[in-house]
Amino acid sequence: MAQSKSNPTVHRRGRVFSEIQWSPEKIAQWQAEKEELYQRCQLIFDRLKPELFSKYNNGYVVIEPNSETYILDFDEITLLQKVLQTYPHTQTFMFKVNKTGVFGTI
Repeated sequence: MAQSKSNPTVHRRGRVFSEIQWSPEKIAQWQAEKEELYQRCQLIFDRLKPELFSKYNNGYVVIEPNSETYILDFDEITLLQKVLQTYPHTQTFMFKVNKTGVFGTI
């Protein structure tokens, strides 16, 4: 006799934080702020590229755009720890020091 497998019922309960509902305007504002931060940091990264490629190729750099300071390291985790200590309440942007300036898979 063949046994039938029971399929468990999945109960969808909704959003994890249902009280947080962003309007389309708020989402657009957040994306614009993120893009503006990226553009400011990209300008600084472009100025630093020649120096960074010679010494820190395949390393990481985190740029703080207001003061135009940056932190370099080859280990991503160590770099993030340094950033949290140095810039605890500031928005920063991380770049991989390679030909494209990005890391990860697109």
